[in-house]
Amino acid sequence: MESTKNYLNNLYARAQAYVRSHPRQSTIIASVVVLLLLSLVIRVPQPHVSLSSEPLLENGPYWFTNTLLTTFVVDLILLLLVWFTTRNMSLIPSGLQNVVEAILEFLYNLAESIAGKAASVYFPWSASIFLFLLICNWTDVIPGVGSIGIIHTAHPGEVHMLSDQLAMAGGKLMLVKAAAAADEKELVPLFRPPSTDLNLTFALAISTMVLVQYYGVKAFGASYFNKFFPWKAKGEGFMKGINGFVIVLELISELSRILTFAFRLFGNIFAGEVVLATLAFLVTFLVPIPFYGLEVMVGVIQAFVFTMLSLIFFTMATMGHGGEHPEGAEQH
Repeated sequence: MESTKNYLNNLYARAQAYVRSHPRQSTIIASVVVLLLLSLVIRVPQPHVSLSSEPLLENGPYWFTNTLLTTFVVDLILLLLVWFTTRNMSLIPSGLQNVVEAILEFLYNLAESIAGKAASVYFPWSASIFLFLLICNWTDVIPGVGSIGIIHTAHPGEVHMLSDQLAMAGGKLMLVKAAAAADEKELVPLFRPPSTDLNLTFALAISTMVLVQYYGVKAFGASYFNKFFPWKAKGEGFMKGINGFVIVLELISELSRILTFAFRLFGNIFAGEVVLATLAFLVTFLVPIPFYGLEVMVGVIQAFVFTMLSLIFFTMATMGHGGEHPEGAEQH
């Protein structure tokens, strides 16, 4: 008993000596310990995971969802960014103008390295998509997004159908329609990252692929569509059949790009949203911070990948089978 008391006294004395000699480090360590202990007491609500966007108003239009509201906010941020950047422009940029010009110069150099002289044609769309998706993806790390919301209550005497939920049954992941009994309450987040809505990701993917066809037709005319029709296959006999099969694959490839465009962006941002919500539920303080940094990086990467692939598809659509642009295509 005496030895235990002496050990504790010595440990306390050593701790006091360390605090006196290292006050800053001691404060940091104490803060970390206190925050981790508070994580056991202060808990955030159970994470709300929904594959689809959710209507904000119980009796309002179904299309007015939390992701749509966040998209309006992102549009407003972009407009304000343009206004603040261009209101006092100077030949020697500084501050916000310098940052925006550096980003745009990087994007233009990227477009030029992929599309060559046609970069000026593709740049407006690719730069707009990059900036829009970057802000959309970064809304995931803004405090309150996904956690501050509106309480919806089922009306007495009826069953209120909630949004699609993820569930595990028999070791398999399932999508189920959750139902709330009368007077049961549900928190609908006021804001959600727009990139977690398949409506947005598919809209961007379809718009991009429509532009791909537009640039292809502008470069080659009606002959651009020859690569999609098997009866236009070249060759004789067996080789004509092979070429026809390749053309069918080309059509499938063109359609599959819409799916890969949409689901790649949706999957990465939705997964990040779920990870952040789950970690905040398990450990309230400190532990989620590195994952917020990771989500910021993922947001940049996904916006960059979408932009780069769109530039590649634009360029491929205006190149002949020999890999060269038709005459005048680079200036169309």
